[in-house]
Amino acid sequence: MSYCNAIEYMPEERKALHKAYHDKLYGFPIHDDNELFCRLVLEINQAGLSWETILKKEKTFRKAYHNFNIKKVAAYTEADRERLFADAGIIRNKLKVNAAIENAKTILLLQKEYGSFEKWLEHHHPKRKDEWVKLFKKTFKFTGGEIVNEFLMSIGYLDGAHSSTCKIYKDVMKTKPMWSKVK
Repeated sequence: MSYCNAIEYMPEERKALHKAYHDKLYGFPIHDDNELFCRLVLEINQAGLSWETILKKEKTFRKAYHNFNIKKVAAYTEADRERLFADAGIIRNKLKVNAAIENAKTILLLQKEYGSFEKWLEHHHPKRKDEWVKLFKKTFKFTGGEIVNEFLMSIGYLDGAHSSTCKIYKDVMKTKPMWSKVK
């Protein structure tokens, strides 16, 4: 059963949370580097947990990571790391916290070289999933196959966010640039 269909069978208290993400964010292109960084951090933090856990904690993640301002996160000190490790509103995994900070530093370098994180992604598109995974593992911390796949699907770089029978599928396809409609 696809994510699209699974939402319909969720209890009402869970459905609203998932439906908002599914209908408004999942699979739609993101053009803001801080929001791309946000999605990457959230996908990394989801590893080993449910996406619902991450959706419930998104606001506290935003607060803890200065609304995913790449420059601010890249400048985090040891005191900031300790603050994050003590924040019960986020996932307090040392590897994931350190990955967020190190990946922010990497994105700053990519912005310097390519103009933006988004342009770095565009520069490498299209790629097959395995090629993306190899590139991400070489470039970023804590990025395995599932994290890379979900990140790229969630921002419209890989197909599969929605089934073709999902009513949101057509909306997503309308927002994707023609170059990104390559499988």
